[in-house]
Amino acid sequence: MKHLEVVAGAIVKDGKILCTQREESKYSYVSQKWEFPGGKIEQGESHQTALKRELKEELNINVTVNDLICSINHTYPDFTITLHFYYCSGDLSSFTLNVHKGYKWLLPKDLKSLSWAPADTKIIDILSTKEF
Repeated sequence: MKHLEVVAGAIVKDGKILCTQREESKYSYVSQKWEFPGGKIEQGESHQTALKRELKEELNINVTVNDLICSINHTYPDFTITLHFYYCSGDLSSFTLNVHKGYKWLLPKDLKSLSWAPADTKIIDILSTKEF
């Protein structure tokens, strides 16, 4: 089974976290689900470099990648992932959705209200009790 190393970011503004909604996908278990923005680590990239690149590609933003929150392993029906999740900061006054169909800024306590991609649900439990 294919294994992917991926990174994602908790992008925080005014105490709220940016949540992005995936487009329709051939994989029903992630199609149109909510996720934290990020993506695959390319060969030779550090986690921080990959996350900066992915957020620039997906949202056209420049961020500072701060502390690692957690790393999570998850098995999907067709592949497995190790998801490395970081706090991010930067100028978030504007961004462009280049690969997502929607977004919401939510307080940590409200994150459970969305239908998340399965790997991201493990992070929700960690974030839902924090204040930013």
